[in-house]
Amino acid sequence: MTKYRIYILFFLFSPLFSLGQSYPLNLPNYDYKQWHFGFTLGINEMNFISWPVDFIDYNKKVLIIEPIPSQGINIGIVANKRLAEYLDLRFVPTLSFGERKLSYEIIVSDTVHQKYLKTVESTLFDFPFTLKYKSKRLPGVFNNTRVYVLGGARYSIDLASQKSKKNNVDDIVIKLKSNDFMLTSGFGFDFYFEWFKFGVELQMSFGMLDVLYQEHNQFTSNLDKLTSRMSWITFTFE
Repeated sequence: MTKYRIYILFFLFSPLFSLGQSYPLNLPNYDYKQWHFGFTLGINEMNFISWPVDFIDYNKKVLIIEPIPSQGINIGIVANKRLAEYLDLRFVPTLSFGERKLSYEIIVSDTVHQKYLKTVESTLFDFPFTLKYKSKRLPGVFNNTRVYVLGGARYSIDLASQKSKKNNVDDIVIKLKSNDFMLTSGFGFDFYFEWFKFGVELQMSFGMLDVLYQEHNQFTSNLDKLTSRMSWITFTFE
């Protein structure tokens, strides 16, 4: 067992032992360019934060409203402007495809409760502006890697908004407004290869606007508002 522990420790700390060695530096002039362009591919998770009304009307027969997250995909185009040695401004217009769900428990009678699941599909056209603060390239064997943090905001247009659709008694649709504004933060890693830079980043955002299109039916009357919550794992190629 001791032998295996020595192997593990050697593997973890071997980069520190090799700081004095020379490793090839990929794309040495890359970060001195004023502009970089590329594209992104990623996986998203869309969700709501539900805000109940101050005084719940139990005559509406809705007991529980619970948001349920769902996964989707996103693609985007990167435009990166160098502001300083370790600071960039990024504009990444993105299409995000996904859906969000609301689970309801509704009183049918004194002894019977029925559950409903409402799915809200979304196709978001995002316009995010973020500041990217990055570290120096890491030492030793990791000299083609940087760590960075992100912070910014994004304006979103929901191309799948159904607020103009007419409801019927048998199929009540949860409708959303078309516009949203979110604050975003995250972190990631850049890896420099011989011909391109590859990045992996995790972002989270919280909506600042009420996106619920209120129609005062049994599914929305006890909701004061809905706000968006999203997260992404994104792969960038620049």
